[in-house]
Amino acid sequence: MDKQNNTTLETAIFAGGCFWCTEAVFQRLKGVESVVPGYTGGTIKNPAYREICTGRTGHAEAIKITFDPSQVSYTELLEVFFATHDPTTLNRQGNDVGTQYRSEIFCTNPEQKELAEQFIALLEKEDIFASPIVTAISEEKPFYLAEEEHHNYYNDHHQQPYCQVIIDPKIKKLNTYFSKKLQHGTL
Repeated sequence: MDKQNNTTLETAIFAGGCFWCTEAVFQRLKGVESVVPGYTGGTIKNPAYREICTGRTGHAEAIKITFDPSQVSYTELLEVFFATHDPTTLNRQGNDVGTQYRSEIFCTNPEQKELAEQFIALLEKEDIFASPIVTAISEEKPFYLAEEEHHNYYNDHHQQPYCQVIIDPKIKKLNTYFSKKLQHGTL
């Protein structure tokens, strides 16, 4: 509980491809207190990036979001999640291929599971995507922080070609469609 405003913070865990991308997107939302990149959903303890890249550990690159539900709801987080990655490609986001780049929601409580199921059903009913959604919905698994060089990656390296080609379009989409949900002073 945040003692300043008596708000209980909540946690959301999303895997939507490269965690540099998802971290950059969610850092910009009002009500998001922190976003940390890491690994979850795999079979070994304390995996390293070099192990994750092989695809043999079963982990996904993921982010753990701490948010204030009085400022941004879990459903709004889902809306941004589905709008800023491709939930229709199995184990792939663009040129990033492998199980570590899968689309998966790791629910921290039964309400999140229900909301995620309802949200996906709505997207499918409305034919939002040309192909079926393959995003998995799972219970929360142990989350291991990524190495420090992966934290705040886009903000620290936005001039790198990967950031300009892959992440910049996601940020532009966020700015276009979710401008009222952004923190002041974020681009």
